[in-house]
Amino acid sequence: MTLLTAATLLFMVMDPLGNVPLFLTALRHVAPERRQRVIARELLIALAVMLVFLFVGQSLLSVLHVSPEALTAAGGVILLLIAIRMIFPAPDHSLEEPIIDEPFIVPLAVPYSAGPSLLATEILMMSQEPERWPVWLLAVVLAWLASSVILYFSGYLQRVLGERTLLAVERLMGMILVVVSMQMLLTGIKEFFGW
Repeated sequence: MTLLTAATLLFMVMDPLGNVPLFLTALRHVAPERRQRVIARELLIALAVMLVFLFVGQSLLSVLHVSPEALTAAGGVILLLIAIRMIFPAPDHSLEEPIIDEPFIVPLAVPYSAGPSLLATEILMMSQEPERWPVWLLAVVLAWLASSVILYFSGYLQRVLGERTLLAVERLMGMILVVVSMQMLLTGIKEFFGW
């Protein structure tokens, strides 16, 4: 997996366009003059969580005795479920997060930005080729940076593009993610059976 492929995969899993309405809903009780600062703070916290999981996740798998093949197949299944949800969003997809005042860590940093699917994808990449950690680190930072730009300007994007355009792009990303997830699942099965 190349740097560009890894960064693109992580970016799609982060789904920043799908998170735009979620961010705006979670920030509805925050004073307009503080919103950009809150978004920046939460995105930096998300990056810290992502970096911790990138380097600690493999040790966790060793403790749990999870094989690389099982992780590859499981990663494919997780990505497939995410992709299906992106293409066919559930009507109960919670936009009504009960926020009383300014959000802190939950839900903006975790799980909206650094969700379980993203952390699982990081662990998968690191466990397959741990010696390429500088590439994975750069891929995480690039994906986070691209996603952060979108989320930082989420209010502006929603006004300019509109809900329909954001939804269309999210569904297109979901379709691409289906193909990637199936390849990961088939690779895991192939490696397990030694085909």
